[in-house]
Amino acid sequence: MEWIVLLIIIALFIVWRMVPTKGVKTISTSKLKNMLNDKDKVFIDVRTPAEFKANHIRQFKNIPLGSNYSNLPKDKEIVVICQSGMRSSQACRQLKKLGYERVTNVRGGMSAWRN
Repeated sequence: MEWIVLLIIIALFIVWRMVPTKGVKTISTSKLKNMLNDKDKVFIDVRTPAEFKANHIRQFKNIPLGSNYSNLPKDKEIVVICQSGMRSSQACRQLKKLGYERVTNVRGGMSAWRN
């Protein structure tokens, strides 16, 4: 019986983590390719410096998850990527809490990116 309760709690936690944050737009990597040269957007990669160094998209700046995002401009859209979309989703939550209104998560992250 105890393990059923534990499984339910784990399942609820996973579902909670998968639900997109209210007000955060989600885009595919194919849509990302069409916006990489847009000067009205700031592109951040929230992976570790080692992950970023191994493979990254030129327009993205590496600002690992847990960093201080409050210095990013609030008048531009912030586009966030990670390896799979989980850390970038967490970063998007942080940005929304800091008052950023235009926040976009790249679905599938670098795992879905094809040059």
